[in-house]
Amino acid sequence: MALLINSLCINCDVCEPACPNQAITQGDEIYIIHPERCTECIDKDPAHPETEQQLLLKLLRLQEESA
Repeated sequence: MALLINSLCINCDVCEPACPNQAITQGDEIYIIHPERCTECIDKDPAHPETEQQLLLKLLRLQEESA
């Protein structure tokens, strides 16, 4: 399941460079997470549910893309 940045985001610029998959970018008001690249789970986004198997396949795809 993809992360969800909520309205408590203060745009501190910490999450974007820390993301290993470049899934976080600056949005209009707060940072946003692109679910097609996200493999980490803190606050789960109910709009993008994923099984453990789906997350593993996504991770493998992203590793192949960066190779």
